[in-house]
Amino acid sequence: MEEKKFDLNSIIGFALIFGIIIWMFYINQPTPEEIEAEKAKKEQVESQVNAIKTDKTTDFVKESEAIIVNPQDSVALANAKSQLGAFSYAASLPSAKDDFTKIENEVLSLKINNRGGYISEALLKSFKTFDSVPVYLIKDGKNASLNINFGTTDNRILNTKDLFFEPSVTKSGDNTVLSMKLKVSSTQFLEYRYELKPNEYMIDFTIRSQGLQQVINGSQTINLDWKLQGMRHAKSASYENRYTELSYEYDGDKDDYLGQGEFADDDEDNISWVAFKQHFFTSILLTDLPFKKGSFTSKNVASSSDLDDKDIKVTKEFSATMPLELQGGELNYAMDWYYGPTDYRILNTYERNLDEIVPLGWGIFGIINKYLFIPFFGFLSGFLPYGIAIIVMTIIVRIILSPVTYKSYLSQAKMKVLRPEITEINEKHKDNAMKRQQETMALYGKAGVNPMSGCLPAVMQIPVFYALFNFFPSAFQLRQKSFLWASDLSSYDTIAELPFEIPFYGDHISLFPILASVAIFIYMMMTTGQTMQTQQPGMPNMKFIMYLSPLMMLFFFNNYASGLSLYYFISNLITIGIMLVIKNVIIDDDKIHAKIQENKKKPKKQGKFQKKMKELMEQAEQQKKQQNPKKK
Repeated sequence: MEEKKFDLNSIIGFALIFGIIIWMFYINQPTPEEIEAEKAKKEQVESQVNAIKTDKTTDFVKESEAIIVNPQDSVALANAKSQLGAFSYAASLPSAKDDFTKIENEVLSLKINNRGGYISEALLKSFKTFDSVPVYLIKDGKNASLNINFGTTDNRILNTKDLFFEPSVTKSGDNTVLSMKLKVSSTQFLEYRYELKPNEYMIDFTIRSQGLQQVINGSQTINLDWKLQGMRHAKSASYENRYTELSYEYDGDKDDYLGQGEFADDDEDNISWVAFKQHFFTSILLTDLPFKKGSFTSKNVASSSDLDDKDIKVTKEFSATMPLELQGGELNYAMDWYYGPTDYRILNTYERNLDEIVPLGWGIFGIINKYLFIPFFGFLSGFLPYGIAIIVMTIIVRIILSPVTYKSYLSQAKMKVLRPEITEINEKHKDNAMKRQQETMALYGKAGVNPMSGCLPAVMQIPVFYALFNFFPSAFQLRQKSFLWASDLSSYDTIAELPFEIPFYGDHISLFPILASVAIFIYMMMTTGQTMQTQQPGMPNMKFIMYLSPLMMLFFFNNYASGLSLYYFISNLITIGIMLVIKNVIIDDDKIHAKIQENKKKPKKQGKFQKKMKELMEQAEQQKKQQNPKKK
């Protein structure tokens, strides 16, 4: 009867809980207004995503109606005068039309619009996207703009992006010079001057005014606004977006960047350059006269799930606003544009701290990459195919680190020899953790074994591991370089396309991560099996870690650069080989056991630290006995 009563009570309890849940759902159901609002929001998001998936970029650059005036039309001239004031002169010139001027060199082709005077197209001639389309950083004037917002002495607020500049192309030696002038009269103007040198991604750019002291209102803030929408160039938009970010330099030589989400920053002084990085390609605005202030925003155009869509065309939106200062009533800023690859070797040649744009890691990790891996890999790839260069570099790195591997394995072998005695101590003092610890440390001391010596070699390898983790995704040389079945070492390799998508894994199968995961599993079996002991309370389950690590590798690296997975596969393969040689050729367990037994017989002189630790442990043991006296 008691059992039936319990079952009945359980049924009643579950029924009450179920009823409460239903009631909570009922009182919290959305109102018709909330349902309608959510529906509208969903339709808006879907329309934005559909716009992003089209061949054209979204309506990122919004322009007002331009004013174009026929010089013979007195009424139109009067209307332009009322709207533009002194700048109505520019609207009546022959150049006042939506046209562009093209300048180019061997590596870069630029189109500069008459309207706004800014670059409306930037084509990198030497590169193609993942689907063999030319690499445009700016295309059709839809994804970038440069604007100066200023007030006039006759109380107008104007934007240069809506006004017409007059172009003039000349030559200065081998350099091509384009002057774009926004005129108030034939001798009064605001000028954008572009100078393009042969075989250069860096463009000299000058903003200056002449005779505008009485036209521009110096008491109002003059803002330079630069905006750009990052276009997709890589096979994986989500992977490219991970390395797409806004960077800037401030206060001389300090640099910072906005994160990967929705970020804004408006609290930095003395800005000397701003970079809109799109992983392997970058647009940079540099100035010799630092901007006093700078405010920046970075915005993801699509959600992380939408980035997995193969039709996504854009990734992030960037904006930078910097105030300009008048000097003697005029503007005069000597600047530069850079439109080119995010290649450390190229950026470093300008000696403007631009190498900080390449994410090589902070502190010691960046130093290892800059002064070791980048020059060494550059040397190897100079005469070897890139895949072979990765393998050769991996072999050399592992050989250099092999003494560290030897010390780690030797420590593990010593611990293996002591395992029976440690197990005996654990059983003998299983109810006294303090005594167990004392006896174990005493055994280590007599045997001449340092339990931490197996961990230190692994810690020493972390800087190399993390440096290479940053090196491969940033190595521009690997872009679109093939090896074996991988068509692009800077992106994931594909051996099979899945008809569905697996969360955190993707819609494809990459072979290099599978090989790397298998190698890691074998390596962990060898190292974990060497020191595997009975799991202690509160300690991590080593068998669980042994199975989890390869699985994490498999999922995490499926969408990463195949060059990185190739490195980890070869690295673990070589490490396994080195450990087999150490185990079967170099290390003899019997000799180690004999050495330990010999060490036990030798009198050990304790250092001050060991003595102090022993005294503290004995005091703790004594206090424990006093607090817990034995009962008769």
